[in-house]
Amino acid sequence: MKYYLIAGEASGDLHASNLMKSLKAIDPEADFRFFGGDMMSAVGGALVKHYREMAFMGFIPVLLNLRTIFKNMDICEEDISRYRPDVVILIDYPGFNLKIAKFVKEKLSLPVYYYISPKIWAWKKYRIKDIRKYIDKMLCILPFEVDFYKQHHYEVSYVGNPTVDAVAGRDHADETFGSFVTVNHLENKPVIALLAGSRKQEIKDNLPAMLEAASAFPDYQAVIAGAPGIDPDYYKNYTGNYRPKIVFGQTYRLLQQASAALVTSGTATLETALFRVPQTVCYETPVKHIVSFIFKNFFTTKYISLVNLIADRTIVRELFAASFSVQAIKNELNKLLNDREYRDFMLQGYDEVIGSLGKPGASGQAANAIYKSLI
Repeated sequence: MKYYLIAGEASGDLHASNLMKSLKAIDPEADFRFFGGDMMSAVGGALVKHYREMAFMGFIPVLLNLRTIFKNMDICEEDISRYRPDVVILIDYPGFNLKIAKFVKEKLSLPVYYYISPKIWAWKKYRIKDIRKYIDKMLCILPFEVDFYKQHHYEVSYVGNPTVDAVAGRDHADETFGSFVTVNHLENKPVIALLAGSRKQEIKDNLPAMLEAASAFPDYQAVIAGAPGIDPDYYKNYTGNYRPKIVFGQTYRLLQQASAALVTSGTATLETALFRVPQTVCYETPVKHIVSFIFKNFFTTKYISLVNLIADRTIVRELFAASFSVQAIKNELNKLLNDREYRDFMLQGYDEVIGSLGKPGASGQAANAIYKSLI
């Protein structure tokens, strides 16, 4: 069969690539064409547009790049029309993908499936109307999403969480601390992992404060998880005089060896929990007091991290907007490193979250659901 996939950022590239592998396992004749990234390209098929040309975050960047965004949509619509796939599979990235879904259903009458639901449960609930109209099958990866959609009279399937798959199937699972620091030319002392985001704006906003806070603990070394698609030289703009080590393509290896982590929101918070690394979520924003007011009064969720969202309670501290400061990060990091009771409480919460996600196999379950519904 012919599959057209659209992923607009690094995490989507990862999860789409694993879905493609699973589809190939049950459909040896699978032919792929996609908007995505290097990981999808490694599986095979035709890359039409790289997500680096699509990932615009925030109101101002989107506004400044509207012409590019509309051009990308035109390219995508024309390409799907020519390719005539058996199914279009959307991976998160709702601002772009829901518009493509509307075009595909209204103009081409092709099946449209969604793998990894947009976070409409946090805000923009009105998008449920478009999902009902244009999405034939929704495959969710967070347990609480099933209840959310049921409340809105839309049937979905929970297929497990692909991050569980990715962690379970990682390389270097048996790597020792000594081997990791030797290979990466690090110091022989405990590690504080810094996961400052996958987008340039996130790195700019969060990394300097993370580094300043981590520097207050000289018995530890701060190591940055380099984001895919970000030039190593970009980090130098925000590392100041600290000269930290940066490791690319080794986020899981880094987390496996870390004593604690400072993490922006997103999938990284869940990845950190799966490695049972105590963490603090750090997310700086402009006009922080206004952002905090909007979040408290207009969002329908109490949390920004997946760990707390899945647990529906506070397991990890979220230093977001008005609560974000270097001193607050230092205080939290001190508790993560030195307060055994605080660490143990967090690790117990992690175990609850891990149990609720289920066993590995999300990509395979999603692929089976897609393939069986098409044959």
